[in-house]
Amino acid sequence: MSSLPQRSGLSMFASMLLVACLGGCASTDAGTHPMTDKAAIPMVQAPSMTEHRGDDDLLSAGLGLDGLRAMTAPAFADPEHPTASELRRRAIWSNWRGIADLSATGGYGQVYGSVARIPGREFSSLLSLPGAAQPHRVLMQLPDAFDTGKRCVVVAASSGSRGVYGAIAVAAPWALPKGCAVVYTDKGAGSDYFDLDARVGSREDGTVAGADEAALAFAPQAATAASGVAVKHAHSQDNPEADWGRHVKQAAEFALSVLDQQYPHAAPFRFDNTRIIATGISNGGGAVLRAAELDGDWLDAVVAGEPNIQIDGHGSRDLYDYVTEAALLMPCALLHLPAERLPQPPLRAQAEPAWSARCASLKAAGQIGGDNIAAQAASAYQQLRDAGWSDEALVAGALNVGFDVWRAIAVTYASSYGRYGVGEHPCGFGFSAQNPDFSARPATAAERGNWWAEGSGIPPGAGVGIIDPQLGGADPTLAGLQCLRGLSTGDGADAARVRAGIAEVKAGLPRAGLPVVVVHGTDDGLIPPAFSSAPYVVMAQASGRPVSYWQVRHAQHFDGFLALPDYGSRYVPLLPYMYAALDQIDAQLDGRGRVAGDSVIASQPRGQGTLQAAQLKLPQLQ
Repeated sequence: MSSLPQRSGLSMFASMLLVACLGGCASTDAGTHPMTDKAAIPMVQAPSMTEHRGDDDLLSAGLGLDGLRAMTAPAFADPEHPTASELRRRAIWSNWRGIADLSATGGYGQVYGSVARIPGREFSSLLSLPGAAQPHRVLMQLPDAFDTGKRCVVVAASSGSRGVYGAIAVAAPWALPKGCAVVYTDKGAGSDYFDLDARVGSREDGTVAGADEAALAFAPQAATAASGVAVKHAHSQDNPEADWGRHVKQAAEFALSVLDQQYPHAAPFRFDNTRIIATGISNGGGAVLRAAELDGDWLDAVVAGEPNIQIDGHGSRDLYDYVTEAALLMPCALLHLPAERLPQPPLRAQAEPAWSARCASLKAAGQIGGDNIAAQAASAYQQLRDAGWSDEALVAGALNVGFDVWRAIAVTYASSYGRYGVGEHPCGFGFSAQNPDFSARPATAAERGNWWAEGSGIPPGAGVGIIDPQLGGADPTLAGLQCLRGLSTGDGADAARVRAGIAEVKAGLPRAGLPVVVVHGTDDGLIPPAFSSAPYVVMAQASGRPVSYWQVRHAQHFDGFLALPDYGSRYVPLLPYMYAALDQIDAQLDGRGRVAGDSVIASQPRGQGTLQAAQLKLPQLQ
């Protein structure tokens, strides 16, 4: 029986090599190119290594498909003091379930994807970009069957604001069985919450420690009297989204340095002799597209799924603009759609009173017209349609209304874009453990112990909620949402500060000649393609960049929600198309064909049955 994974530091020589070379080691061979053109990159601490074999593995932490499907999380022997290995297993379970459709009828592991046991090692560290106040996590999974002949590294950026395992379901099932290494970055966000009351945060291994005990993944600048919970994406004061591409490249540099140390007989591993493919979905998709625009031939290909990407022109809209618009208008607008059109949850009968209250609030504020709820809903609906929202996006967006996703994003991103610290949110929002009446209370040790493993990086969730000082009345979240919207549309210093942060995240063209595949569901209700992928592709193709755009009919944003029967019957998963795009990119780089060009894929939802391969209508290699 395998022992629990043992965490150890690399050798002193290896640590020195990593620190020295994570930005500029050149080969001693005449005529070769330097590994990278960047100056040396500071490392917060030396990398650590864990082994995962026997009853543990890289892909599922030994849980297998049945364990990942389990509704109950892997247990902690002591909930107040979980071990690093327990936290890792739960983080992998949580991130798989948050990204992939693992339902019995969803086809994962049969029609597409893999949870095969892959033995190997993990190398992790905290790296820092020059000028950044906080580090970002990187973690490399190195299978025992790594192919030193192929020399393949997949760089994966976490989706949303998730922790460092937030792209495991996207990259690892494709890469690890092929003998490729995978290296992840949390993009400067992640689930490294800091308890302002207890003054504790997360070590590199996820366990809890005080700021004076160890190097933490996130230690905010905050007054000692501050209370509640600090969240890295919101409170780092780095606006990490502006550096997403650099996070991806730095993760790739980390991987090459680890490979040099682990395979000295095959070294040096450099960008010019090692295949580097970057992939991610949602914010991770945006991150790899931002990496695509960086100078140098360090990157071989990009596959971006449903990317949060913003450009100037071509109908693109910034995320904060359309999220705050949706947060205000969509609850009312959904009443204009027939009840049978909306997937469940949210349950229409339960939601209708709150949605009707929003219509009345908007009418009173002069933001919509109409003398009754039906007319007011029609007015709100038409405003969204005029702003570019499709009916498909509105239908899928009902989920974001039901789960309070719009407000959660707006609260966190306003703070991030404005580079506000703890207690500085211009609309007064904060985060904390909560009482039943939504008031703040100190977190328990058991809650703190689980944040790193199950937090999504954006509260509410994992025992941390949103504290809204303006909460109350018949439409309790309205005042806070109006303040958040004003930071996009209004005047004043705070609005200018937030919009300045938004301007920093605008994307440019991918490098000339770089193969890129963009995959997006036509029914995406969180990041509508009309505001993101479509404008980006138009810009790139107009400049002669080799970008393929796969539009998947009946695909929305969250594969994980397809485990809900009504969502599973209506929508197809996006991950099969991500794996297919990676297959085709790999074949093109090998000279075995060309990636399929622009496609509108006529997929078929599984309805009440089980997903079949023929229903996916996957594009074919050309």
